[in-house]
Amino acid sequence: MSFIDLTKLPVIEPVPGCRMRTPHGENLMLSFLEMDAGAEVPLHSHPHEQGGILLKGRLQLTIGDETRVVEPGAMFLIPPNIPHRAVAVDGPATVMDVFSPVREDYAELANRYIPPMSSAEWSRG
Repeated sequence: MSFIDLTKLPVIEPVPGCRMRTPHGENLMLSFLEMDAGAEVPLHSHPHEQGGILLKGRLQLTIGDETRVVEPGAMFLIPPNIPHRAVAVDGPATVMDVFSPVREDYAELANRYIPPMSSAEWSRG
């Protein structure tokens, strides 16, 4: 799966107003997250390390005890098991997240919607 065509990946809606596509390899998962204006990923934590970059829009991001409103280009790192939350403010937002190891819950959701593709099928994109 060297090249990824987002239009061919299943869309997962983990919470209302948030749609994501989550291609992954053996140890790394990408998450292309589109949030409607006002959509919220509620406060949560998980054992996976997470990093990301805001591609479009504005995001109120809470990591641990710190909250900031970030603009496109802002990058962040979230250590494992640290509570965090995100809200799209003043319009929609698009975020690219990276998880390591792969989030099993997201991988399971993606596999529920389409049968697994072989590496050759992904490459043809």
